[in-house]
Amino acid sequence: MFNLPVQAKYSLAPLLVVIVSIVMALTEPMSSHLFAYDRCQLNNFQWWRLITGHFLHTNTPHLLLNTAGLALLWALHGHYYKMPRYLIQFLVLCLGTAIGLYFFDQQMQWYVGLSGVLHGLFIIGAYFDIRNSFRSGWLMLIGVWLKVIHEQIFGASEEVAGLIAANVAVDAHLFGTITGSIIILYYFLIRKPQPMS
Repeated sequence: MFNLPVQAKYSLAPLLVVIVSIVMALTEPMSSHLFAYDRCQLNNFQWWRLITGHFLHTNTPHLLLNTAGLALLWALHGHYYKMPRYLIQFLVLCLGTAIGLYFFDQQMQWYVGLSGVLHGLFIIGAYFDIRNSFRSGWLMLIGVWLKVIHEQIFGASEEVAGLIAANVAVDAHLFGTITGSIIILYYFLIRKPQPMS
């Protein structure tokens, strides 16, 4: 039987991400003006945008798509993360994705969305599945990387771009996946996660 990780220690952190994203959506366009990833403003030392830009979305379908992805990952892997671990990994994924865009995709002037972070969370969840002897973890881990490589070669789905009314930031997916892979390498080589309680 599939049990959702509804206990507060597993669900409060992703719920907080959803709430902040909804508040940001309700305060548009002011929130995008103040908090979106904006290369010009980052050059003016507004570094909070490296994190806050991920909570913003281009429109309601974009918000719903990303929050549905977050909910799915919570249902699959939420029992692996108590609130502190989840929030730390989430912030590292925000920073890794945004810093990757800043240094390696200098044509990206403006970015919003959770998709890069979601790719990283998927990678980390797949790693914990593997550690817990679920073979499906390998399929998910390889599947994410194959998706990202496909996007780098062939570009993103035009249907998704139309749905969110913006170009799909495939490089955000790449840097989120790379950051997630660095996190699991850290767990594998340096710090073995404590058993769940």
